[in-house]
Amino acid sequence: MVKKGKKDNATPTKETFDPLSVEGKTPATVVLLLSSPEEDILIKACEAIYAFADRGDENKVSLMGLGALEPLCQLISHCNKLIRRHAFMTLGIMSTHAEVKNALMKLNVIPSIIDKLSPQEETVIHEFGTLCLASLSVDLISKALILDNNGLPPVIQLLSSPDPDVVKNSLEIIFNQIQDYPSRVVIHELGAIPLLLAQLKSEFPVIQQLVLKILQNITMDKDTRTTFREEHGFEILIEVLKNPDLHDLHAGSLQVIANCLNDCECFQLIHKGGGLAQLMEFILSPPLPEIQANAVTCIARVAQSSENRNMLHEQNVEKVLVELLSVNDDGVKAAASQAVVEMSANLASKEILRELDGISALVQLLCSDAVTVKREASRALSALTYNNQLNVTAVYEAGGHEQLIQLLKEECPVTVACSAATLSNMAVQDDIRYSILFQNALPALVEPLKSTDTKVQISTAVCVRALACDTASRTEFKNAGGLTPLVNLLDSKYKEVQKTACLAVEACASDEHSAVEMCVLGALEKLQNINQLEKQRTILSEKAMTALLNFNLPVKYSLMGILSPTDHITDGFYDAGKVVAGQRVLSLEEYYGQPVNQHRAIIVINTANQVAEETVVCTEEKQPHLSGKDISVKSETPRKKKEENKPKAKDLDHTVSQSPIEKHFMMLNDSELQALVQEAKETVLELHDEKEQYSALARMVSQAMGGEVDMEKMHTFEWTLHISKLKFQLQSNVVPIGMISKGTYYHRALLFKCLADCMGLSCSLVRGEYNRAWNEVLVLSGQAQRYIVDLMHNPGSLLKVNTPAAEHYQSI
Repeated sequence: MVKKGKKDNATPTKETFDPLSVEGKTPATVVLLLSSPEEDILIKACEAIYAFADRGDENKVSLMGLGALEPLCQLISHCNKLIRRHAFMTLGIMSTHAEVKNALMKLNVIPSIIDKLSPQEETVIHEFGTLCLASLSVDLISKALILDNNGLPPVIQLLSSPDPDVVKNSLEIIFNQIQDYPSRVVIHELGAIPLLLAQLKSEFPVIQQLVLKILQNITMDKDTRTTFREEHGFEILIEVLKNPDLHDLHAGSLQVIANCLNDCECFQLIHKGGGLAQLMEFILSPPLPEIQANAVTCIARVAQSSENRNMLHEQNVEKVLVELLSVNDDGVKAAASQAVVEMSANLASKEILRELDGISALVQLLCSDAVTVKREASRALSALTYNNQLNVTAVYEAGGHEQLIQLLKEECPVTVACSAATLSNMAVQDDIRYSILFQNALPALVEPLKSTDTKVQISTAVCVRALACDTASRTEFKNAGGLTPLVNLLDSKYKEVQKTACLAVEACASDEHSAVEMCVLGALEKLQNINQLEKQRTILSEKAMTALLNFNLPVKYSLMGILSPTDHITDGFYDAGKVVAGQRVLSLEEYYGQPVNQHRAIIVINTANQVAEETVVCTEEKQPHLSGKDISVKSETPRKKKEENKPKAKDLDHTVSQSPIEKHFMMLNDSELQALVQEAKETVLELHDEKEQYSALARMVSQAMGGEVDMEKMHTFEWTLHISKLKFQLQSNVVPIGMISKGTYYHRALLFKCLADCMGLSCSLVRGEYNRAWNEVLVLSGQAQRYIVDLMHNPGSLLKVNTPAAEHYQSI
């Protein structure tokens, strides 16, 4: 019988290891251990990684490169409390690095973190979970994920946490979230206001500052302001302001108060509760100038509302502001000036500020070395002098205009714009305007016109218009080089800049030489481009163009098709026909230089006798081979007539720079026109009845251009062949009007206008369709009546305007 042996107790039933002490000497090894199924190893690995990451940013990036993030994101949801704790600690500390944060955003870890912010979790997880969310919530996409995953409710609840780190992290998350409006609304709806106000009592300044930053943001919403007021937030902040030990919170508190006071309803309730009086008391006796400046800035924001301004006026805020203009702190002076700007919208405040010598105090601030002080003082003076001539006088008497002109050289655009605006306000008074001009204000405006700042451009152009009121000032501005930058403003893409530039151009165009130079600089072309576009065309652009065209009658007639009785035709005028939109009107010199073509002839006016002062190749004016190109000049004419100095033949884009006299030299003598002028003066002017004068002149014009033509036989009147022969004889497209012996409607109307202007008779010239043109005259004898003059079919007949006969003549 085989005996059974004794059982060996040393042999295990399963293949297992006794507990081992695992040591990892490299980060890569420890990161591998994060995938272990054994909890003890995971705990030790997380502890080691946390310690390694906490040593510096390089280690955090290294761990990310080794793949530590993915297992850590899984471990924060582990059932073991210790593993969750250490995983959160490691993930939180690593998330503070920008590269790690960017990598985490791709792992969709936000829902898992939010899930662990419940009250059941321990404080450490709350601390590092909120730290991780604070880092991630800077990103726009992460903000949306936090909001979509209901992350804000647990974060807001954590504001009640006894742990200051949890509170700080939660506040950072809230601050990041409320940069987007949807989160801002949710914060209010979730009842965060009381919790935020409670944290103002925290012993940690960083928490208090974060609370104020959040309140500054969310109190911009009206509903939030209402809740803030109902939770006695204003009273809490006033207590903060009264506590000198909390001076570091005063600036932020004042900004929150400003948001609340900017709301009329809130302001009234606070005012009724004595809050405004408390604030004014604080302004007069603040612990620090910086805080005083912030408090005054708060008042400035409050004064942006008309209702609030009235209540501030009742509190005599103007007296306080004037006192603050003289304190020994630039920040307070600037803030007080800013408040004056807002209060100036109240007419009564404008008067009181002047009576309290606030204007002289502001003028003194214009000499300050501080840029902000000069800026705000110039803004205040601009506001105070707007539509207030008494304040204008006060600025002038304080010598403010001299300082304002000096400020036009400043680099600050606001200072320059406001200084120019104030000078514009002051220029309304003639004596003050002359004093401003005496200080070389117009040359000082040239550089600001070149600014790229639209407000500077607008204010400066308006100032130019206000100051350029006479020939001397416009000449000074032109000689200083101001017309070039002014004309360039017409190209601005900003409509308001264009409009003010048009105003200034119109003002400068009242002077002949300035108008001519602006035309040379391309002003007419720019204005035509503006007026062709429906969205850009304004009454101002049309008026500016008309002002320039008044000194360029040939271009005016081609573009607009009408010359008024005040538009007097003089030597050098030419009719180039109607131009289509965008078409360039050539100069007379350019027309002379063209070879003969089949186009319409250019009809030119020249009543001058040039023989005495000019040497011509041939004195026989009608000799066939002569053209304008064949005339040479030996010496400059001494003629001084103003009419002959006007450059009537400037082309639309004004690239031609020759003078009117030079163009005059290129014209042939027109002895026939000279004879007609002389005859008209000797015969027509002898008649005493206006109607007889116009009728006699009409018959003279008709006789000179082929006589009466029956309506039914117009097709037999060969005026086109006659004009073609003249062009061929002259070898030029330019034909003197006196040489035309067969003329149709537009030839006769032009000659009638020319002769009438030479005699001082009132007459307009209107271009119609299909070679039509006519003259309109106003007869004042008896009952004033306007007539169309018949020059073709019944010469000398005066047809009443707007009658069938007149309309028939205009549209045959």
